Amino acid sequence: MEQPGMVEGVPDPPNSPSPRAESQPTTSDETVVAGGTVVLKCQVEDPDDSSLQWSNPAQQTLYFGEKRALRDNRIQLERSTPNELTISISDVVLADEGEYTCSIFTMPVRTAKALVTVLGIPQKPQIFGHEQPIDEEKVARLICRSSGSKPAAQLRWRKGNRELKDSGTEVVEDPNGKTFTVTSRVEFRVTKEDNEVEVTCTVDHESLQNSERSTTQKLQVHYKPTAKIEPHPQYPREGEKLQLQCDGQGNPIPQEFLWEKEGSDAPLQLSSESVLIFPFLNKSDSGTYVCTATSSMGSVVAKYNLDVSDASPVPSTSSTYHAMIGGVVAVIVFLLLSLLIVLGHYLIRHKGTSPPPCSGGSRTPAFPGGVGGQAGS
Repeated sequence: MEQPGMVEGVPDPPNSPSPRAESQPTTSDETVVAGGTVVLKCQVEDPDDSSLQWSNPAQQTLYFGEKRALRDNRIQLERSTPNELTISISDVVLADEGEYTCSIFTMPVRTAKALVTVLGIPQKPQIFGHEQPIDEEKVARLICRSSGSKPAAQLRWRKGNRELKDSGTEVVEDPNGKTFTVTSRVEFRVTKEDNEVEVTCTVDHESLQNSERSTTQKLQVHYKPTAKIEPHPQYPREGEKLQLQCDGQGNPIPQEFLWEKEGSDAPLQLSSESVLIFPFLNKSDSGTYVCTATSSMGSVVAKYNLDVSDASPVPSTSSTYHAMIGGVVAVIVFLLLSLLIVLGHYLIRHKGTSPPPCSGGSRTPAFPGGVGGQAGS
């Protein structure tokens, strides 16, 4: 009995041979940073006396074996053997992204795909909103923007050494349809301690290979002034020259100084000079002096109590030295006077004691010329 599908005496044609795994080319996907170099390797165990070929996403042949097919000096042959075809593409651009095909022309033709991903490097971020000074207790609103990243980059903020949480991030596709522009916003209330503090925006992206790309700007914060009065010298005396320095601090620095004396109707001085000078101090200059320092952020008052009649509470080194010398001199004078008194008493006592008279009567001193007695006959 004949079986269906069989012709007596004629065997069925043999089945077509299945593709051998040894003849299947292999590749791998690659990721490259724009501007870098990508290497595409295609290998096959059994080439079956056929050549390997690489073609680009537009199906243009790049290399057939060791023969160049496309005139592009960026594409170079790295290795060509019956079992391997390796090429490189340098100065990669975003347009080079896509699926590259490795083919071996057996029967049938066998292919393998390699997906090339090109990373767009984000541009250095820019910070906006810091151009004008910010008044203290007001809210600073800053914007950081970076373009050219693929995929979209991440932005983060830091004020000084402290991380800042952003208030929103926006991602927009660039006109080339491949890269992205990322915008991040941050808001925080400033104080005078924030003046000259650095605010940094950093972009994180896999194309940067663990390196940072950031921009730093210093904040300018306007705050109310402060003032204090410093005397020169510190302990003024009558007859001396005195300068009262009104030390005004702030941002901006005070530019106007008003000097007044409590109890006086007219101001003493109004100018940009912060120093009030007394060429020759009098006791009548005693009193409380007031300095009003003014900037665009407001005014502040400082006071100083001047007492000319009061001597310096801290003696100077020269005064102490002179006092010591005076004490030594006084001791020496006291000792000399004591010695003179003792010596005077001693002399007086010995002067009042006469020597005893000689025997035979008193002696009359003889004076020249016979004065004091007559000569015997």
